[in-house]
Amino acid sequence: MLEGLMQDDHPLTLQHALWRMRHMNAAQEVVTLTEDGYERATYGEIAERVDRLCAALKELGVQPGDRVATFAWNTQRHLELYLAVPCMGAVLHTLNIRLFPEQLTYIVNHAEDKLLFVDESLVDALAPLEETFETVERRIVLGDEYEELLAAQEPRFDYPELDERSAAGLCYTSGTTGNPKGVMYSHRSNILHSLACSLPDAAAISRTDNILPVVPMFHANAWGYPYAAALLGAKLTMPSRFITAERLTKAFADEKVTITCGVPTVWLDVLHYLDEHEEADVSSLRMAMCGGAAVPASLIQAFEERHDVPVIQGWGMTETNPVASVSRPPEELESEERWTARARQGRLQPLLEARLISEDGEVVAWDGESTGELEVRGPWVARAYYEDPEGADKFHDGWLRTGDIASLDDEGSIRVSDRAKDVIKSGGEWISSVDLENAIMAHPAVREAAVIGMPHERWTERPLACVVVGEGKEVTPDELREHLTPLVAKWWLPDEVAFVDEIPKTSVGKFDKKALRARLADGELDRHAVGAEA
Repeated sequence: MLEGLMQDDHPLTLQHALWRMRHMNAAQEVVTLTEDGYERATYGEIAERVDRLCAALKELGVQPGDRVATFAWNTQRHLELYLAVPCMGAVLHTLNIRLFPEQLTYIVNHAEDKLLFVDESLVDALAPLEETFETVERRIVLGDEYEELLAAQEPRFDYPELDERSAAGLCYTSGTTGNPKGVMYSHRSNILHSLACSLPDAAAISRTDNILPVVPMFHANAWGYPYAAALLGAKLTMPSRFITAERLTKAFADEKVTITCGVPTVWLDVLHYLDEHEEADVSSLRMAMCGGAAVPASLIQAFEERHDVPVIQGWGMTETNPVASVSRPPEELESEERWTARARQGRLQPLLEARLISEDGEVVAWDGESTGELEVRGPWVARAYYEDPEGADKFHDGWLRTGDIASLDDEGSIRVSDRAKDVIKSGGEWISSVDLENAIMAHPAVREAAVIGMPHERWTERPLACVVVGEGKEVTPDELREHLTPLVAKWWLPDEVAFVDEIPKTSVGKFDKKALRARLADGELDRHAVGAEA
């Protein structure tokens, strides 16, 4: 082999993102929402605070590879931990503040966290659990205690040389059976993911952008946007705990936000707020990234037609660091075709590969129609769970089994029709709960809808539509059936509708169908028959 004469051994680590903040984008800002306004700091000031934080962590006994946990909102201080912990060689473990207590206890002990940083506003929520944490040596409050810790240190730190494959972050996913599974991100995966997210066919991030990540930093690295912003020099606006539609839209206007990102339930709330408040100004937004669950075409269309904000769908998982594909179809498509295409999960990011596997283990053709379980691989895709051999069945011949049932067209555009565990099997055929939900939510009276399988003596399962009606609006089960009739196959039409006050959400804002199925089994859903049985 004739070797290339390039500096291939130059490590791809998050230390480079910190270097760029310090030397190339020192004047750029991080803005954090507060109770009555905003706090501001420059990238240069943050880099100095990161130096102090690294020195403090070392003084507290943190060694390379040690896990340092955070229990915090999206703030400047959380960003400082995002940078300091991995850059000194330790591992940042972000705790999902919405997990059940027993899950939090499990993941803190499983990860063997050494220190725990907690947001001031979350101290009371965490306090009852602290005695269950077996390895945590000290809890530090992100307030006066944190500031005193930094003030006691010199603004310099001798950063160690790091291997790009060394662990940088740890995030647990509860989207699998049994205990949460730990996904261990490397420095290399974070840098490559940040670059991919910044490409034109993704978010096209540059130093002229201002990014407001609504998606929490305690889940999947806030979809990689904090690290991408640090690397590219974009401004960051951090919402902290102030994530109501009113505060978000005010921040969009005040700070001239250009990119924001969050799950569909967030944008549904923002859409309703914008519809009711004509004075709200979102003209600075050039993109609202949306993912975590299938994005209804009706939501995408409403945002663009009524408020001139493009909603761009992305797809991924905690295990894919997390963005794996982005839906950016050609603009010249005809109107209806355009909305349909935008509601797909889109094309894979460069460096990732995908395939579809049928129930009998065969590879499925990319014809846009045939479906199978989606499997992916690439440099920011997990190859195993952290210290959890029971999760080995999620990995297949070097591929990650996503659990999504999907099709791929001849240009590699993904269309996820359902989660394998949520697809409704009726009379030997599959009904996509996602497609039904999107069709139901296109009705003007419907605010949210989730579809689950309901046991049926003859057909095994039939779809049950759980519907939240918008404030001041009305719709009957038969009106919903009439609305759906031209949109889906007749045998897909739900036999029953359950009107609910809200759809329960998971810890990351997705519809919690497991909770709905439990309510169905317990007879807690008020069900109404729809027309004649399918």
